[in-house]
Amino acid sequence: MSRSAHPAGPRHADVLPEGHYSAPAADLNVLDEKVWSRTVTRDADGALTVGGIAVARLAEEFGTPAYFLDESDFRARCRAWADAFGPDADVFYAGKAFLSRAVVRWLKEEGLNLDVCSGGELTTALDAGMPADRIAFHGNNKTVAEIERAVEAGVGRIVLDSFQEIVRVAHIAQRRGVRQRVQIRVTVGVEAHTHEFIATAHEDQKFGIALADGQAAEAVRRALSLDGLELIGVHSHIGSQIFDMAGFEVSARRVVQLLAEIRDEHGVELPEIDLGGGLGIAYTADDDPREPHEIAKALSDIVTRECEAAKLRTPRISVEPGRAIVGPTAFTLYEVGTIKPLEGLRTYVSVDGGMSDNIRTALYDAEYSVALVSRTSDAEPMLVRVVGKHCESGDIVVKDAFLPADLAPGDLIAVPATGAYCRSMASNYNHALRPPVVAVREGEARVIVRRETEEDLLRLDVG
Repeated sequence: MSRSAHPAGPRHADVLPEGHYSAPAADLNVLDEKVWSRTVTRDADGALTVGGIAVARLAEEFGTPAYFLDESDFRARCRAWADAFGPDADVFYAGKAFLSRAVVRWLKEEGLNLDVCSGGELTTALDAGMPADRIAFHGNNKTVAEIERAVEAGVGRIVLDSFQEIVRVAHIAQRRGVRQRVQIRVTVGVEAHTHEFIATAHEDQKFGIALADGQAAEAVRRALSLDGLELIGVHSHIGSQIFDMAGFEVSARRVVQLLAEIRDEHGVELPEIDLGGGLGIAYTADDDPREPHEIAKALSDIVTRECEAAKLRTPRISVEPGRAIVGPTAFTLYEVGTIKPLEGLRTYVSVDGGMSDNIRTALYDAEYSVALVSRTSDAEPMLVRVVGKHCESGDIVVKDAFLPADLAPGDLIAVPATGAYCRSMASNYNHALRPPVVAVREGEARVIVRRETEEDLLRLDVG
C-alpha cells in the first residue's frame, strides 16, 4: 500500500469529533522539547535521533517495541536534583518508577540515595552496589523476610506504615542487637489534585497512619518506647503527577505541627522530615512542570516558615523524585502495523506493543504525546488513537493525538516520557514479551534490561 492509499479519518479542526485533545501543532515535524529527553533531535533526513543515533538504526539493532533511555539526560537530572537541594538535604530516587542495576550504579555515581519498596528492589539495589545506609525501605505490608533482609543489610531507614509494623521491625531489630533507624509515614488528609488511584494522603486509602484522629501521635509514642527503634522523623507523601505546590504546603504545615506536639509531649525534636515525591512531568504540551531548583526553594521555604512559627529547629528535608528524574529520559519506539480510519471519528493506528508495555493509559487514563519519527511528512494532520495488539478494547497507548495523514504500515512512531512506570508495570498479557530497555549515550547504545524471549516464558511454566 502506498503511503496515501488508505482512506483518511478526520483531519481538520472544524470537523473533529468532541474529545479531550489539544489542537494539532502547526508543524507535526517539530518536537516539543518539554516531552522529550535532552539529546533527542531530528537528523538531516528528518529521522529522530537520541544520543546521536537514529531511530532506524536502533530499531534494526534492538527491534520494536523497545524503551530507549537517554543516559546523559538521566544523569543530568540526578545532578540537578542533588544541586537544587544541596548537602543539607537528602534526595532519594524512587526506584518503583524504574529500577535496574545500571540505574542503581548511575544513582550511586551521581550522589543520590535510593528508595525501594519491595524485597526485589532491595536485592537489585544491594547487588548493584548501593551502600545500604543510602537506602530507604517503603511499603504498606513488608513481609517478615523483607524486614529481616533490610535490617541485616543495614538500610538507612525503614518507613513504618502501620502499628503492626512498628512492633515487627522493633522485634527483628532487637533480636539482631541493633537499633533500626525509622520514620513514621503519616497520612495528613491532603486531597492532591491527581488521579484517584495515585492520590495517597487522604484518609480513605491503604498508606500511612492517620494524623487527624490521633493515630499518628500514638504511633510516635510506641516507636519512641521500643529499644529496637531509633525514630528519626516523619514521612508524608500526598500523591503523584502533581504540579501545584499548595498540597505540599498544607502537608508540611500539618507535619510540622506534629513535630511540635512530639516536642511538647516527649521533649524530643525529631531531626528529619520527608515530604515524599510525586512532582509531575510533561507528558503533553499542556503540562508545565517545575524545575528542581524551584521545587527545592518552595519546599525549603515552606518548612522553614512553619518551623519558625512553631519555634522548632528546621529538620533535615528529604524528597523522593522518581518519575521527575526518569520519566522524561526515555521514549518507547513502536512500528506501525494496521491503520483503520473511522469516518467522522478518528483513525486507529495499531502498533506492535500496547498495554503490556504501557498500562498507564488504561489504568490511570494517562495522556501521552506521539510522533512519527522515522521520517518527516508534509501531509496534513489526522486525529488518531494509538492502540496496541492485545485482546482488550481498552488497550490504548495514546487516546487522542495527531499524526500525518500519510502514515503507513512500517513507519516508526515514538511515545515520549515513558521512562517512569512503563517498564516497571509491564506484563506478559497475551504472553507478550516484555520489551528491552536500551541506554543510549554519546553515539553508543547498550541493553541494560534485555528483551524477554519465548524461552523465558516457557522456563517459568513448569506444568
